[in-house]
Amino acid sequence: MLIEIAPPAYDVELDLLYATADNLSGAPIYRAPVCLLHPDAAARLRPAIALARGVGCRFRVYDAFRPAEAQWRLWHAFPDPAYIADPRLGSNHTRGVAIDLTLVDSSGQPLDMGTGFDAMTERSHHGRTDLTADQQRNRALLLGVMSAAGWDHYATEWWHYQLPDPERYPLLTDAAIGGRMM
Repeated sequence: MLIEIAPPAYDVELDLLYATADNLSGAPIYRAPVCLLHPDAAARLRPAIALARGVGCRFRVYDAFRPAEAQWRLWHAFPDPAYIADPRLGSNHTRGVAIDLTLVDSSGQPLDMGTGFDAMTERSHHGRTDLTADQQRNRALLLGVMSAAGWDHYATEWWHYQLPDPERYPLLTDAAIGGRMM
């Protein structure tokens, strides 16, 4: 049901931080670094990749589908509903229709967005005016590319994008993908 997002089929860099200890929990969340999306989200990623390429950039993907079990681990590590969806309600990542990413330049360097991925602070919110002009421009570029490709943004995380009307997609567990991640 979910589609693997990986080169060469998808021209993206993968840096799946939840499969490492380099994330807000301080421990690996996933057993295996697998990047998956619902077919509808994978289809919308293709024009976003083309738009990014058109401005001389590529995407670095930090997270996509997140099994329900992983959502519980994140919630236990950082139970703040402004940043981590309460697993009892469900995350759009757990539906396979959300992706966390940034833009990298032609040399593979990430554009400066003013904070790192998963910096759960107000500086991570869209529309910040206390960032440098370059940081604001870089966030606007990412927002423009993703919006033009049909993605919605999440107001408190510059890196998070999801399909419109995500609730119409079911929540999924690791068992639904054959136990590949947990």
